[in-house]
Amino acid sequence: MKGSITEDHLYLDYFHQQEDCLLPLHTSVSLFLLSYCDCKTFRVFLVSPGEIPSDFQFTDKTLPEALEFCLIKRCQLPAVVQNCCLPAVLEKNGTFCRAGLAVVLRHIIHKTFEADPSKKEVLDLLGFKKTCLKACAEVSEWTRLCETSIPLAVEDFLRLPPDQHQCIPVEILQLEKKLGEPVRVHNDDKIRRQKVQQNSLTQKASNTSSEEKSREIQESPPANLEQSFSKLTVQKNPVSTRREPSHIRKMKTSELPPLDHVFAEGLYFTLADIVLFPCIHQFWVFCKNHQDKMLELPLISSWYQRVQEVPGVKKAATKCRLQLVQYQGSSSSQAECPQRPCITSDDLAEENEDPQFIGGPRPTMTKLMANGIEAVFSPHPNPTWSLEWESLPVAVNPGKGKMSGDRALRKQQQLNNLVALVRKLARPGDVIVDFCSGGGHVGIVLAHILPSCQIILVENKELSLIRAKERSDELGLNNIWFIQANMDYFKGTFNIGVALHACGVATDMVIERCTNVRAAFVICPCCYGFIQNTAKFTFPRSHQFKEVLSYKEHMVLCRFADQTAVQLPPERRRIGKHCMGLVDLDRAWSVERTCNYSVQVTSMEPETCSPKNNLIVGVPV
Repeated sequence: MKGSITEDHLYLDYFHQQEDCLLPLHTSVSLFLLSYCDCKTFRVFLVSPGEIPSDFQFTDKTLPEALEFCLIKRCQLPAVVQNCCLPAVLEKNGTFCRAGLAVVLRHIIHKTFEADPSKKEVLDLLGFKKTCLKACAEVSEWTRLCETSIPLAVEDFLRLPPDQHQCIPVEILQLEKKLGEPVRVHNDDKIRRQKVQQNSLTQKASNTSSEEKSREIQESPPANLEQSFSKLTVQKNPVSTRREPSHIRKMKTSELPPLDHVFAEGLYFTLADIVLFPCIHQFWVFCKNHQDKMLELPLISSWYQRVQEVPGVKKAATKCRLQLVQYQGSSSSQAECPQRPCITSDDLAEENEDPQFIGGPRPTMTKLMANGIEAVFSPHPNPTWSLEWESLPVAVNPGKGKMSGDRALRKQQQLNNLVALVRKLARPGDVIVDFCSGGGHVGIVLAHILPSCQIILVENKELSLIRAKERSDELGLNNIWFIQANMDYFKGTFNIGVALHACGVATDMVIERCTNVRAAFVICPCCYGFIQNTAKFTFPRSHQFKEVLSYKEHMVLCRFADQTAVQLPPERRRIGKHCMGLVDLDRAWSVERTCNYSVQVTSMEPETCSPKNNLIVGVPV
């Protein structure tokens, strides 16, 4: 697809139809949200992985009738979109792309509300603080469960032959357990006290005469207080605003009853329900002849029926040609739930298996030294190199922006270090990716001074990337793309990866992205204290460190590596710097051994430019 576009384009994978299910489920979910929002803002493209017959016509009975589609091959995608996993949205300017299910769905909601501000119920899908599914799937177990784990698990389940549909997917059991956990909301304490009052009124009404009972029921809150806050009954049965009796106000928080789930995230219908509903629906369709499975999932059964009663859901289901399953199973929130399998690391087990553990960084560093492991910093290859900042345009120079003088100087020094190393590695025609790009300080400088290279900014925070694009537009740069996505959704090939202050395991994610395509990398890590085992990464990383340190001992290094702030005592900062060096040495050794790279750890010059001043530089051998 060439040339400029005049409207935002939405690209969805289109694999095949399986009975009444459109695969992949990410596409089904996206179309369901478009139908629920009645959104006509986007031109929708279905992307086929293979050849398309010249006489092809849409006959798929799973596609919404109200939407118009264009079918294209993946090789016809715009170049910037080809770097991403679908779904993806490309803005009409052709350089700003949003990719990944959660990011795209949140964008659809914002664009719907922007086009019609009367659709407040659509904006409410983002939750109280507009943060529903905003956290990255790489670090948020809940986002990962909704965005990737359950859709993929259901797809795998649908592909199985009927005689193998005996086991409920682990991810579905996780959701069942999640729906049985107590709800946490912003006004949690107040609602729980109202629940105590409701229970008291209900009990009192059961002991009165029929005439008095009728009057009490009319004055009391609805039978299910949690549902009174949901979209199901909020307009019909508003919660009583009467002040609770003094004995209820004096109750300790620990004495209050928990709140039960009405929807996936608690009391309110949100984007999470929109994502899960088509997935659970398809699972239900395949299980409709197996009532035993539905009986094993009473909370999901109740949730599935409850979501259908939300205004607009049945209409959206009809548009998407979903034949909803009607099942009246146990609705008790107290039903016993299957135990969720453990999917996290074995750090708790290690705690119990490590009785010799001694806290603090010194014993851990001593243990490493006894095994010949010490932090080693390579000399900086260009310690005095600097950009001519005063001659650069305002939109390039952080010193010409809103930063204070001292902060702007430190930012310039940080950029000097990264740009010097990237310049040494770059060749004309190279693709350079600025991961965790934020407002684009690194990427925009590189795009300006390396006009023969293509620069790609990858960032999951929308506002930061919008600011970066505004700066780029001011400069008239034509060698830069912007991708709002979690790192796992960027699948492009490139030559150099760079990241300034990649937080916690984001550093390890950048290294993984680079080594997967044999790209060089220049990374300044940050927030060592946020490092922890995840679904993808376990620590220590290297064979050498694993032979000496337990996970808990390695976490000690990470926590103390964050003790480098300028206001701390010099000795504390010295130990923090040493711990930083050890953590990054572990990373470097891991890449050298498993990926055949040459990796060095060095320090920025001057070191005062940032408390987090390590640089990890890797080049494929």
